[in-house]
Parts: sequence; C-alpha cells; structure tokens
Amino acid sequence: MAGSTRKRLGNSCILLIVIAGMERFAYKGVASNLITYLTDVVKMSNSSAAKTVNRWCGFTSMVPLLIAPLADSYWDRYYTIVASCFIYVAGLVALTSTALMSRASSDQANKTSSSSFLFCSLYLISLGQGGYNPSLQAFGADQLDSEEEELPSSKDDKKSNKKSLFFQWWYFGICSGTVLGISVMSYIQDTFGWILGFAIPMISMVTSVIVFSCGSPIYTYRQRNETMGNKPVVSMLQVIKAAALKLLNSKVKLPDGNDVTELELQGKPLCRHQNLSSNEGLNNEHPKSSIHMFENAKVILRLLPIWLMLLMFAVIFQQPSTFFTKQGMTMKRNIGSNFLIPPATLQSAIALSIVVLMPLYDKVLIPITKVLTCNEKGITVMQRMGIGMFTSVIALIIAALVETRRLHISRNMEMLGSQSETVPLSIFWLLPQYILLGISDIFTVVGMQEFFYSEFPIRMRTMAFALYTSVFGVGSYLSALLISTVEGITSSNGSKSWFCDDMNEARLDKYYWFLAAASALSFLFFVIISSFYTSKRDLELDSNESCK
Repeated sequence: MAGSTRKRLGNSCILLIVIAGMERFAYKGVASNLITYLTDVVKMSNSSAAKTVNRWCGFTSMVPLLIAPLADSYWDRYYTIVASCFIYVAGLVALTSTALMSRASSDQANKTSSSSFLFCSLYLISLGQGGYNPSLQAFGADQLDSEEEELPSSKDDKKSNKKSLFFQWWYFGICSGTVLGISVMSYIQDTFGWILGFAIPMISMVTSVIVFSCGSPIYTYRQRNETMGNKPVVSMLQVIKAAALKLLNSKVKLPDGNDVTELELQGKPLCRHQNLSSNEGLNNEHPKSSIHMFENAKVILRLLPIWLMLLMFAVIFQQPSTFFTKQGMTMKRNIGSNFLIPPATLQSAIALSIVVLMPLYDKVLIPITKVLTCNEKGITVMQRMGIGMFTSVIALIIAALVETRRLHISRNMEMLGSQSETVPLSIFWLLPQYILLGISDIFTVVGMQEFFYSEFPIRMRTMAFALYTSVFGVGSYLSALLISTVEGITSSNGSKSWFCDDMNEARLDKYYWFLAAASALSFLFFVIISSFYTSKRDLELDSNESCK
C-alpha cells in the first residue's frame, strides 16, 4: 500500500488487513473448489454436492449473527479472535485429516465414517469463522481512533473519511486473498491432490494466528463503557421486553420536570429538558443505562428495512458459483489446442476486478465526486450502496442476454444436426457480468460494512458486522428457496423446468430476467426507504443543535 494510506490508517490497521487477507486465502482455498471434492472424492451426486455447499455457505454466513451477541455481551474482541482462531484451525486440521483418511481407506464403512468427519470439520470451520470475521473487522476499525467520540465534533468528517478508507482497503485485502485462494488452490488441488490442497490453507491460517499474536503490542484495545453495561445485547432485550409490557399495560409515565434525565447516545448526554419515556419498570438499578439501551434498540430496528432490501443483492451473488459456472461449461473454453479454462476460475474475475479497480475508486472517482457534489466523502454511504445495487441489476441483464445468445446458437446447431454439447461461443463472453459484479461489490459491499458499523452502538460493533454477513447467509437460503419455487412452478404442467440438466433445454435466461426484475424492484424500494432514512450521526447533530 502507498505510504499515505499507511500514515492515515496506521500500522495496526495495515497488519490486520493483511491477516484478513490470509484468512480469506484459507477459506476460499477450501470453499471455491469444495464441490469438486464432494463429487470426485466423497462420490456425492452433483445436486447433493451443490446443496451441501449452499447449506454450508449459508450456515457459515449466519453463524456470526449467533456468536456476535455473545462477543459483545460477555467476551472481549481480542480474546474472541484468539479463541475463534483455535476453532478455525482445528476445523482445517480435521479437514486435512479427512483427505488423508479418504486416500488411505478403501472400504465403504470407512468412507462413510470419513464423510461424517468431513461434515464435522466443515462446521467447525463455520463456528470458528463465525467468531473470527466480525470480531477481527470490528477490532480493526477500533484501531482508527482510540478515543473515538460518538457525538458530532469538529473531527467527525476526518474520522468518517478514515473509516471509509479503512473499509475500502479492508475489502481490497480480503479480495486479494480471495483471488489467490481461488486461482492458486484450485490448481494445486486439481494437480497435486487434496491433502496438499487442504494443508496449505491450514498452514496459512496458522501463520495468520502467529502474525496476529505478534502484533499484540501495537494494537489499540477499546475499554468497556460501563455506562452502557457489560451485556449490551442482553440488556437491550430486557429493556425491549419491559417496555413492551409497560405499553400493553398502558402505564407509560412522563418524567417530572424537576427530574434530571439524560438520554445517553453512545455515552454522551442530550438536553435535560427533552421529554422521554419513564425508566420506571425498565431497570431500577441503572435507569440511564436502561433508557440508553432502549434507544439503541430503536436504532437497530431502523436498520431492518435497509437489511431486507439488500437480500436480493445477496441472491445475485449466489449465481457465479452455480448457474454462471454451468453456462461456462457449455461454451468454448480452449486456449490453444490443449489448455481448457476451468469455468469456476472465472469467479476470480470478480475479486480481481475489485483488486484492480479499488485503488482507482479511491484515487480517481472519489476526488471527482467531491468536486461535483461538494461532499467531503464524495458520495454518501446510501448512494454508494445504491450504485452497487443498480450495477448488479445491469450485470444480470447482460447475463440474460448472453444466455439468450448461447441458446440461439445451440438451437441453430441442433437444426443443422450437430450433436456437440459445446456451443461455439467463447467463455470470455461471460467476463462482463463477472466484472460488473466486482464493480458492484466495490460500491455495495464496502458501503454495507461502513453503514452497519456507523449505525450500530459502540459496544455492539461486532454485531454490526454479523448483521452484514447475515445478509449473504439469508440471501443464500433465499436463493435456494427461489430455485425450488421456480422449479416447481415451471415443471408443474409436465413441461421442462428452467433448471433441467440439459443446458440446451434449460431457460436460465428467463430466470436471470426474473432475478433482474426482482432486484430492480428491490433497488426501487431501497431508494425510497433511503430517501426517508436519517443516519445516526444526523440524528445526533439535530439533538445537539436543539440543546443550544
């Protein structure tokens, strides 16, 4: 990275970005080619292997949502990372052992036992990653300012820009690891075998743990805010329950004018003359904390509509590893006379486009937009996410057009009596849709990380990143649900399903148009909702102004 970036972020941030990239190398080195291992070694059918991978990826993305409340309420981020690392490494060690067992054993009973051990190792990896990823990113963001203030100050714009820069380079780091994990490990696994193919990600993860531990002296460790309580998520749920009971019993009481009531947003008091709901019945021992947690709960509930509108974006990102790859398998893939391009390797084009274009975003696009919009950040977080969502819709439209062209050529070949399963259309026609998804990633995914981080209370920042990853977890399950629903409807009258095994009879083009329409509708609702959405920072500015 450039020296200016190092100065603005600091050595601890840079080190954690490198560690995050090493983790992505390990994870993608396993996940990107796992379906091949399941079909070739475990001898699962294509459909069973695909469902297994989808369920595992969905579960992996959902686990942070379960672990993050524990990390925020009971554990320290640093020690959560350390503990999760050991679980993560244990899963990778177990996975490597399954490859050894599969190679050594030949009878069916041992293979069944090896398969059970395989699934245990995969879900160990999921558990380890569930605590590791959100905690590491929240810990990385903590490095930006050891004395961060949540209410507006003269340094807010600088802090906001620094956070934006951090999330951009964080994503650059994990995409660099993704590119290496997909390209290098897929080749090693196919060429040298699965023992080495799983051992290298394990070694990478062990190395990242050692590097993380060595960096301990330079990290910034955020202290607990006692005013917020030691168990923010638990306290928040208790406050919501108590408030709901009070509302049902119609016993809402306004505080007396002589009472000094402070609404603490992130540890800063608002005006004493504001009218607030009584804290009676919420938490008699810590009234200020109770009011504070009630307000935090409202902040989180405000994020739900935005979260829902992002689900279709996550559905789109399930396509490269499934139907985009199936498209590529039927297209012309040869370079020269001997080398065939593996269709799955095109997935690396998404991460590679991010690695190449991310610096241009920071150095070219943002300075231009600063001049055009007179905004210190260039574009707002909401605008950034919206641009990415719109770009993903364009990517699906292009995918539909390419698939329509592929089917047209295939049918012409059938009319001419050709029996070839390969369509004389280069696989590189798929590159634009992959590259556009990479561009949409730069905008939406980085914007999502910054949005959830900025809108969540300090002590729940791990939960913020868990909510971000849950978008892709729920999106994975939603994608599977859509496939099952569409398949059931399109094959209900005895006609062939849009997803039939014969790619020349399948209608993936119609499915892409359906997803594009659904995503465009989701984007429209996102624009409407975001136009009415007021950020936490703006709310605090308004509250601060009212005190003057």
